[in-house]
Amino acid sequence: EARTLKLMAEVVADVTDAPVAVLSGPTFAGEVARGLPTAVTLACADEAIGAALVRRLARPAFRPYLSDDVKGAEIGGAVKNVLAIACGVVEGAGLGLNARAALIARGFAEMTRFGLARGARAETLAGLSGLGDLVLTCSSADSRNFALGLGIGRGERAAALLATARTVAEGAATAPVLVAAAKAAGVDMPIAAAVAALLAGAPVSETVSALLARPLRAE
Repeated sequence: EARTLKLMAEVVADVTDAPVAVLSGPTFAGEVARGLPTAVTLACADEAIGAALVRRLARPAFRPYLSDDVKGAEIGGAVKNVLAIACGVVEGAGLGLNARAALIARGFAEMTRFGLARGARAETLAGLSGLGDLVLTCSSADSRNFALGLGIGRGERAAALLATARTVAEGAATAPVLVAAAKAAGVDMPIAAAVAALLAGAPVSETVSALLARPLRAE
């Protein structure tokens, strides 16, 4: 939430005591609708309710994995959208596959640092709702966020792309809030900050150069 920097499950908890479950993972809706094999994370703090939901939702080609780490599932699903915009920019600007692979790896490191700072577990972020969803959305123009970054990388203005889009690229709204939340938690997220800058109109070449000019450090 932009005003409070709370996760959605935390916002819900402010107004109701009802248990919350989060379904998140590498899922393009069209593939799910066609019955193609899909696996997701279903996170719920109440194990009994979570297990019941898993049983109800499971299908031969749709496999939910139960977790009690609601924060991890939410954070993975939100941060990957921002990183997918960055990967789209890399593709649109013709920066190569090496750059995309590096961005996914370093972006996952950012996701993990932020998640741990907010109380998520590393194994959740390395699972379907984190790394799994990150790989999918950073690898295909079918991702709305990747497609937005693709346009920005090709020199189109982010504001114009968002104004004319027929679908929602969630990462555009998430990026500035994520940067603020990371700052509040004392977490360094240079890729997320770069995406927020690009969405605000910063030039691609200067933004990429600034990332590459950061001080060298241990991995």
